[in-house]
Amino acid sequence: MTVLRSLLLFALAALAEIGGAWLVWQGWREQRGLAWIVAGVMALAAYGFVATFQPDAHFGRVLAAYGGVFVAGSLIWGVVLDGFRPDRWDLVGAALCLAGVAVIMYAPRG
Repeated sequence: MTVLRSLLLFALAALAEIGGAWLVWQGWREQRGLAWIVAGVMALAAYGFVATFQPDAHFGRVLAAYGGVFVAGSLIWGVVLDGFRPDRWDLVGAALCLAGVAVIMYAPRG
């Protein structure tokens, strides 16, 4: 159950951080307005709290592992919301990042 909880928290963190950055991007770069930017900043702030609920007590480990989730999640976000089509190297890179997440977070430690 701990691994499942951790994976769900990583997914929530990705939604908050990637979604927040996307909202800021839309508000500023796509000129959708201040409301989009404020919503993005709020989502980014929420992301900052999500990591604190990870079962692992080490900030560096959690944040390093989340980096891999961010890479894969960003590609997925681009596919779903921006029509981005990753090539095989994007997919290989994301798979390597997720393998790193598994090693960093879930390898047996003595």
